[in-house]
Amino acid sequence: MKKLFFFILTISLLWSCKTKQTFTAVPDFEIRELDTLTVTAPKPDEFKSPEEYSLPNYNPSHTRINDLIHTKLEVGFNWEKEQVLGKATLTLKPYFYPTQYAVLDAKNFDFKKIQLAGGKELKYEYDGKQVIIDLGREYKKEEEYQLFIDYVASPAAEGGSAAISSDKGLFFINPRGEEGEKPQQIWTQGETENNSRWFPTVDKPNERCTQEIYLTVQDKFETLSNGILISSNKNDDGTRTDYWKMDLPHAPYLFMVAVGEFAVIREEWKGKPVEYFVEKKYEKYAKDIYPYTTEMLSFFSEKLGVEYPWQKYSQITVRDYVSGAMENTTGVIFGEFMLGTDRELIDNLTNEKIVAHEMFHHWFGDLVTCESWANLTMNEGFANYSEYLWLEHKYGKDEADYHLMSELRGYLASANNEIHPLIHFGHADKEDMFDAHSYNKGGLVLHMLRNYVGDEAFFASLNKYLTDNKYSDVEADELRLAFEDVVGEDLNWFFDQWYFEAGHPMVEVSYSYDEATKKIKVLVEQIQNPQRQPAIFQMPVAIDIYKKNGEVERQNVWLDQRVQAFEFDISEKPNLVNFDAEKILLTEKIENKTEQEYLFQYQNAPTFLDRFEALDNLKESENITVRQIFKEALNDEFYVLRALSLSVVDLTDEVIAKIAELAANDPHSQVRYTAFEKLGDTGSTKYAPIAKKAIENDPAYQVVGGALQALVTLDKAAAAEMAQKLENEDNSSILEAIGEIYVATGDSKHLPFFERSWSKMQGFGAIGFIENYAVLSASTASETILGSAQKLETIATNMGKSPWVRFAAMNGVNTLHAEMVQRIESAGNTDTSELQDIDSQIIQVIQKIKDTEENDRLKMMYGRYPTPSVKP
Repeated sequence: MKKLFFFILTISLLWSCKTKQTFTAVPDFEIRELDTLTVTAPKPDEFKSPEEYSLPNYNPSHTRINDLIHTKLEVGFNWEKEQVLGKATLTLKPYFYPTQYAVLDAKNFDFKKIQLAGGKELKYEYDGKQVIIDLGREYKKEEEYQLFIDYVASPAAEGGSAAISSDKGLFFINPRGEEGEKPQQIWTQGETENNSRWFPTVDKPNERCTQEIYLTVQDKFETLSNGILISSNKNDDGTRTDYWKMDLPHAPYLFMVAVGEFAVIREEWKGKPVEYFVEKKYEKYAKDIYPYTTEMLSFFSEKLGVEYPWQKYSQITVRDYVSGAMENTTGVIFGEFMLGTDRELIDNLTNEKIVAHEMFHHWFGDLVTCESWANLTMNEGFANYSEYLWLEHKYGKDEADYHLMSELRGYLASANNEIHPLIHFGHADKEDMFDAHSYNKGGLVLHMLRNYVGDEAFFASLNKYLTDNKYSDVEADELRLAFEDVVGEDLNWFFDQWYFEAGHPMVEVSYSYDEATKKIKVLVEQIQNPQRQPAIFQMPVAIDIYKKNGEVERQNVWLDQRVQAFEFDISEKPNLVNFDAEKILLTEKIENKTEQEYLFQYQNAPTFLDRFEALDNLKESENITVRQIFKEALNDEFYVLRALSLSVVDLTDEVIAKIAELAANDPHSQVRYTAFEKLGDTGSTKYAPIAKKAIENDPAYQVVGGALQALVTLDKAAAAEMAQKLENEDNSSILEAIGEIYVATGDSKHLPFFERSWSKMQGFGAIGFIENYAVLSASTASETILGSAQKLETIATNMGKSPWVRFAAMNGVNTLHAEMVQRIESAGNTDTSELQDIDSQIIQVIQKIKDTEENDRLKMMYGRYPTPSVKP
């Protein structure tokens, strides 16, 4: 994942109720007398057909027949066949009612043996997903029994979701060593109910048990699992068995294993192991990749009043991960986008936020777990809000509010397509719960709740919630009850509308001042569609009135009507009325403020959100006086507003001089990068020395890349010279900038640079880089075009490459094909057979790439490539 891309994308994006059915007619009735009782009923033809009646979709929590107490696993792997060779010993007891049966989730297993721990063979029925085991007699509550299961699991995907792209459960990476330099790894992704693809269990979030795992692997590999590594013993056959023990109960979807060749950096926090697993070439950057880990452990422990409850804290980054990251208890897994050097990770808050998110889950999700996926926000809403808490603590309110604004906009974009309650029992599929409601909206609602009850009560309530419900499963009402017990107030109104109703308010706010009565009037109308969400939300709102004498008067009001007017006495028209003064509400807002009021708001209102709102509403203004505010904002204390102002400020000589200063000296790399973009637009050679100095000395790779791109327009010869010096760099930003320079030359001598460098390109940058290669190649002889297409084929068909790189290579071949079609069409009546032959070979390349991608998709689904048909 490329940090710079997301920053630019964020900047561009930032500027850029239920009703009851009523009956309007009374049906005719048949009436007959039975003594003094009158019975009335609709005529038969008044009834709907049976097909028109149905209960709404409802997904309950799992009904617990047996309670899983402990799981012991002995696991080895067949890398060639991508199989798990396992032995499981499960300790269970009836949950309440007596039972003679145990039902376990076990997907795509081959059972060698199922028996009681004492050796008695048991009968069972198996449908490929669940095994129903006849225990031989009825067991009563509190009567424990043990099952021993010898099995082979062949993890295979059946689907996936936007959040977790494959439900395979356990993944072999480069298992047969066929994918070049790509490392061999095994790792798991259990959420939602996919750990039952590699061990038998009750794979539901309201189940929990202790565990121990014996992992047997080749001795060259490191292993990671939940809990503590108790022992590590070498075997005679060149393997090693690691014994991991988790003696605190947690949900089966949080079980994890990871296997591979990793560097492991170790330290301690309050006597507990803290581990950082990375690929060996990133060993010296491990603490940059997982920043502030021990500081976060202290901060969250102190903030919640509940010390980190688990035995250790380990983090690992793996290849080809199918999600962003996963909060497996004591063993968090991240995707490879986290990897980078210290220079690549400068000013990168993405890693910090993700580390905070997954760590906070160890309280909200791991210690206290949602009882069903309909309640997922009880995990994810808290984890999302932890990002705000950390940013607020580490960098201040502006940074935290910037994050809050991004979260709100993410939710609102999602809500334009679909809205549903936070607690969504009617979801079509449990995977649908991983959306901007459970995550973004969940965190935004907690922010409102914190503001409503106050910080002391908020964190005291979280402490009670965690303490009362530790090592158990919860639903939203248990959070409400914890808050009510602390603050002594009925909070059903809040939880009903924010957790159990859909949507959010949309308010239109207008201001008017009456000189005669000396009153300021604030008119608020809730304009949300009542067919999709409640017609009326009730909310406390703070309104700040900025008086001419410099005083700020706060009025606290309560919204509980569709249209509501508030009047306040004031001797003269105020400079500004600031509705939702602390910018807390989860709402869409329309206001009738003037340009002068927004100018005043930028210069006087206290928060980043106030200043951003003002600039956002002024950016289209053509008023010369108004546009001076963007010049002023180049000095804003918060880097985001400096960067945003760079994109819209009018380029006078004075402003350009300021931009040059920002490019050279701004403390934030993203501002320096954006400033170089603007300097490049000037085309003035006087700024070339600043760009060359940054290329040679700036610590942030993205700034070096930006300065190099700017130099192309400021001094082409210097840019080419600098590019040649930087050709051997590994950083994607720099290589991408060099690629831009070389494609502009149109000189095919630079093709080898692309071919040497594309293996270093990561994420979105690979798309433009390889496309530039294709564009440059398209200007060469037809034979060279064919050779380039075949080189791109080796990338596009290498499943060891990232999906972005494979996509870029396929796109590049299509570009070359389009060039050949253009040459054939332009040839007129001349002989085009040679051109057509070359294009035919390029089309064959395209088909090979498509076939490879399809086979890989089938392999992900079924655990093997399709067997070719054999013709007689």
